[in-house]
Amino acid sequence: MDADDRKGPAAARRPVFAALDLGTNNCRLLIARAIPGGFRVIDAFSRIVRLGEGLSRSERLSERAMERALDALRICGAKIERRGVTAVRAVATEACRRARNCGSFVDAVERETGIAIEIISSQEEGRLAIAGCASLLDPAIPYALVFDIGGGSTELMWLEVAPGRRPRLIDQISVRCGVIGLAERYGGDHIPPARYRAMVEEVAEHIGPFAARNAITERHAGGRVQLLGTSGTVTTLAGVHLGLPRYDRRAVDGRFLGLSDARSIIESLVTLDFAGRAGHPCIGPERADLVVAGCAVLEAICDCCPVDRLRIADRGLREGILVDLIGADQV
Repeated sequence: MDADDRKGPAAARRPVFAALDLGTNNCRLLIARAIPGGFRVIDAFSRIVRLGEGLSRSERLSERAMERALDALRICGAKIERRGVTAVRAVATEACRRARNCGSFVDAVERETGIAIEIISSQEEGRLAIAGCASLLDPAIPYALVFDIGGGSTELMWLEVAPGRRPRLIDQISVRCGVIGLAERYGGDHIPPARYRAMVEEVAEHIGPFAARNAITERHAGGRVQLLGTSGTVTTLAGVHLGLPRYDRRAVDGRFLGLSDARSIIESLVTLDFAGRAGHPCIGPERADLVVAGCAVLEAICDCCPVDRLRIADRGLREGILVDLIGADQV
């Protein structure tokens, strides 16, 4: 029972909203009630399921990956029922967009958990990520590059920012450079420097035209660009930089990380093998084979937008869903 339930029947009858994000690597759930100016989370769940494992080779979700995801989704379904959720949106991203057998998987999810999964476009994924982290943008800096390094793809959004207005999306791109696919192609144990640079260059080739058509490097030179990252890669690097004994969202969300510090951390992580990275409490064995791939994507992004610092967002798609659900309920 949460605090609102203990306050009596009126509080307990207030709408309860759930946002579920089934990504290529993670299954994540937030359950919240609206409060003035936002929402208060009353329950949450996150598990690494690697739904997209092997997808780059077969274009299909494997049986083991689907079962891992179903196990996590059963827990989510139980939480949604127990909390008396009144409105829910559950979305799936790149792995389900690409997999030829995603239809049968989505049907199985609804049949076994009661959760209706919606496979969203990369454009909708980007919109929701922006809605979830827009409050971290500085209205005094007129442009923003917002990115989300996922398991199956990386989303980049180029925004115009102004005081008193919602950020305006100018351009958006989704590139199939996610941490699972890159790690499967380049390796996840010891990665020689030459192979790591090849990974960075592959990502740079994909994002180069996007950066050029928006003149990101030129606008950065005038001090008019800010960089905001919403992915597990950047939150992990922030945790490592802070020397946290275990990952703490409150210490990371909204923090700035200097790009020189980020590059130093990346350099040290690339020299380690799987065991060395797994030993860090903010990485662990579940992410140790993926974090270097995420670092390569981040380096390619920073090369095209070499600002002095990056803002870290431990928020994004799920929070954007909650913003939408609460707004619709209030209307």
